[in-house]
Amino acid sequence: MKTNGDTIDFRARIPVWRETDVLVVGGGPAGIAAAISAARNGARTILLERYGFLGGTATASLVGPFMTSFSQDGKTRLIRGIFQELVERIHREGGAVLPETTVHGTAYAGYIRRYGPHQEKGFDGVAPVNADTLKRVAAEMCLEAGATLLLHTSFVTPLLDGKTIQGSVILNKSGLQAIRSRVTIDCSADADVAYRAGAPTVFGRESDGRAQPMSMFFRIRGVDRQAVEAYYTAHPEETRLFQTIVRRARAEGRLTVQRDGVYIFLEPDGETWRVNTSRIIGRDGTNAEDLTAAEIEGRRQVAELMAFFRRECPGFERCTLVEVAPQVGVRESRRIVGEYVLSAEDLASGRDFPDTIAFCGYPIDIHDPAGWRNGGDHPFSSANAYQIPFRCLLPREVEQLLVAGRSLSATHEAAASVRVMPPCFAMGEAAGTAAALALKAGVPVRLVDVADLRRSLRQQGVYLGDGG
Repeated sequence: MKTNGDTIDFRARIPVWRETDVLVVGGGPAGIAAAISAARNGARTILLERYGFLGGTATASLVGPFMTSFSQDGKTRLIRGIFQELVERIHREGGAVLPETTVHGTAYAGYIRRYGPHQEKGFDGVAPVNADTLKRVAAEMCLEAGATLLLHTSFVTPLLDGKTIQGSVILNKSGLQAIRSRVTIDCSADADVAYRAGAPTVFGRESDGRAQPMSMFFRIRGVDRQAVEAYYTAHPEETRLFQTIVRRARAEGRLTVQRDGVYIFLEPDGETWRVNTSRIIGRDGTNAEDLTAAEIEGRRQVAELMAFFRRECPGFERCTLVEVAPQVGVRESRRIVGEYVLSAEDLASGRDFPDTIAFCGYPIDIHDPAGWRNGGDHPFSSANAYQIPFRCLLPREVEQLLVAGRSLSATHEAAASVRVMPPCFAMGEAAGTAAALALKAGVPVRLVDVADLRRSLRQQGVYLGDGG
């Protein structure tokens, strides 16, 4: 090791732990689906996850419910395949509420009303899921498919031959190791693999590079649901629960959290609620110092909100804190610049693509990077259902790499819609299938036969339009 000013030249001989066909980095929604689909399609698959469990934001950040797998009018299930299989399997164990049974304006959907095309549409078909059941069932499905799990393991850097990724260096309790892979799927949510491989990326919104705020989810019990619903019924003018109370408390200095209502979502047990009301502004989810500050601020806000709930919110007088998420939830960070950049115009028009690999219906949900404004307070709208093309998963300038999840190639506005978890499952399933098909055909993953990919996805139960 040599030190030179502010840098260190560090070199090490690293053992190769395993060779595989497909390496999936990140065990969140996209990574779960990518690993299952790649393995089911015959590829030797390894899934890396830095925590001791799968689920990503759904478990480590307690983000929930799944928003949403249906079209905005609530009539068509758009996200099917592995996502639907997972939710239905958890439901059979009593750990999930099926999305076809949930509608906007109810406890499962956060008492969020739909008033117009630019407000909170698309809250029919949410799926509340128990986080601990999700951890177990996701792991079981990966193992049943034939994938290898390696938990408590972090991605360090890609192994490159020119512009082609041939594996990755990893770090865990066994030390630095390497995995050789023929295809890598970046499901890190922050485009970590793509960025470190030299692929072009962007961060935040185009105008100033600022990202949407983070949130610290937490879970509570002891809420008087009847009192909450009596308030909701008595205030039909409010699009968010306790909107008037929150605005007054903020104006009078009794609440510092930059929100415009209280967002609570009933869990499948009928007693526990997930709270998505904190707001952490101006932090970078790819910067360790900012993440540290966000964790501290998020937990401070949880304490402030609990005191505010008990003091001023009807039905919350005796609520108790059950759990704070292990990790702050990050809405936006890096995105790749891919072969196609999905735009707000594409979502608004429902544009048809020849290489569509997923249909989605979640609205454009931009949380103001600089203040309190919520997801519906902007001029952008999306079609009842819109499409994601395969090219959005293909980063420029790096070979044998796919990127799935919220770091896909999209503008700030479009990413604000497809960043939620069901579309991430859909992207992951497409990426895993594409990787396996390319390996079978002996072609670079960039040149996989799109018609074959779409045919395979349909056979797996993926919705790709009226034809199935």
